[in-house]
This record gives sequence, structure tokens and C-alpha cells, in this order.
Amino acid sequence: MRHSLLNFTRSNSGLVILLVLAIPLSLLSPDFLTGANLLTVALQVSMIAITAIGMTFALITGGVDLSVGAVAALTGALAAGLATSGGLGTYPALFLAMAAAAGVGLLNAALIVWGRIPPFVATLATMAAARGLTLVYTQGRPISGLDAQFTFWASNLGPIPVPIFVLIFVLILTYIILNRSLFGNYIFAVGGGEETSRLAGISPSRVKFGVYTISALCAGLTGLLLTARLWSAQPNSGTGLELDAIAASVLGGASLLGGAGSVTGAVTGAFIVGVLSNGLNLLEVPSYNQQVIKGLVFIVAVLLDYLLKRRLK
Repeated sequence: MRHSLLNFTRSNSGLVILLVLAIPLSLLSPDFLTGANLLTVALQVSMIAITAIGMTFALITGGVDLSVGAVAALTGALAAGLATSGGLGTYPALFLAMAAAAGVGLLNAALIVWGRIPPFVATLATMAAARGLTLVYTQGRPISGLDAQFTFWASNLGPIPVPIFVLIFVLILTYIILNRSLFGNYIFAVGGGEETSRLAGISPSRVKFGVYTISALCAGLTGLLLTARLWSAQPNSGTGLELDAIAASVLGGASLLGGAGSVTGAVTGAFIVGVLSNGLNLLEVPSYNQQVIKGLVFIVAVLLDYLLKRRLK
């Protein structure tokens, strides 16, 4: 029974951590469990969760994608610029911006696979390049004047914000890819050992091209939602998004060593990040103290997860 309890806790560590956070916050703040506040949390979390889903794909293969924040900013800026001054219209602009995001993902994969550059270094380089391109394209100024078709993606359908529906769609699609497809099996195989997967007839190179493209597309989609929500493309949009995405993925059970992770866990991890931030704001904790508390919570959560893994071996 003890081993079963430990195994359940390890398998659902994200939900356990979320529950541990939610109970005291609901007791300390009467506003925490209100419908309006929970919708606000879900809206704030949706952008991090979509990015974390893509990040999880990279982490499972034993890699990482540090360019997601810059890709989000570049995609949002391109979409806004092409839809306004470019005169293309909203949906062609969105399509071309997402194609550019996919291009960054392919570049990341090419540097890693063909250039044999470690993922950390390769994506750090593309992060700097994408952020620089965003500043050049926007000339350091916001791009506004978005039409109703663009801002629709930040509106509500009934009481539910559209980004939440987008998150649900992305979650279902990526869950099918990761858990119900041959490609998903290949991703876990590569994360478990590249040489072993190669001997089994799997091409780690092709898997990595697919994985980093998915990560970039998720980041690009986040950038479009952020732009719609702000009614403008901000040059510094997405700053720090990569750290939130990595934290959410790891809190949701993804391993930095590869071979483990899930898209549902990534969403749960994103809710941990969002609930903690929202709860600290409701309790009026100063912003500079919030960073310390968040860091301590993340350290404790990762340590507990590591200790549970050791106990189950």
C-alpha cells in the first residue's frame, strides 16, 4: 500500500502540488475560488500552458528550446505588421507568421542535428537572433491598429475566453500525437536513448525536426494570442516565457534528462505557476518577495519529485 501511494503521488505529482497550493490559498483569500478569479487564472495560464506543451516535446527527447519567448514575440510582430501596414489581411498574416515560427523551429533542429550543436546553445543563439529580428522589424515600437478579426482571439465566447478554447484544442491534438501515434512512440524512444532508437530503425534526426517544429509552432501560437490580448505587438513580448515553460513542464513531470513527460502534466504545471502567481497577488505580497517565494516553491517541488523517483527505484 505504501509503495502504491508513493507511485500514485509520483505519477500525479503535479496535481498533488496544485492541490497543496490551492487549499491554503482558498483559506487565506475568499476571492480565490470565485468563478471570475478562476477564469482569470485560466486565461493567464493558457499562454504559458501552450508554450509548455511544445517545450515538453523538446524535453522528452533530452533537449530544450530556449527560443520560445523570442519566437512568440517575432510571430506576434510579423502577424501584426503584415495584417496592418503589410495589407495582407488578418488570416494570411497569421498563416505567414506561423510559417516563420515553424522556420525557426526547423533552424533549431538543423543546428542541433546537422551542426551537432547542443540544444541549449543552439536555441540560445536563435533566441538572440529572433529577439533581434523582432526589434529590427518593429523598430523598437509597438505595432497597433489590429482589426476585429485579430482581436477576436482575445475575446470571449460566452463567459469563456477564446484562448482557453485554443488551449483545449492544442492539448487534445498534442495528446493524440504524443500518446496515440507512432511518432509519439518515436519521441519517447529517442529520449530514452538515441543509439538504441537508431538500432530499432528510428531516425532521431527526423524526430528532432518534428519536435522542434512543434515547439516553435506552440510558441508562435502563444505570440499571436498575446498580441491579440494586448491589441498590439510589443517588441519585448514573451520575455521570460521560456523559463515559465520549462518550470511548468518540469513541475508537470517532464525530465530534463529526457524520456519522460506528458502534455497533461505540462498544463498542470502551468496551472501551478499561474495559481501561485495569482494567489500571491490576491494576498498582496510585494512583487520582489513573490520571486523569492516562487523560486523556493519550485525548488521544493522538484526536490520532492526527485526524492519520490529515488524511493520508487
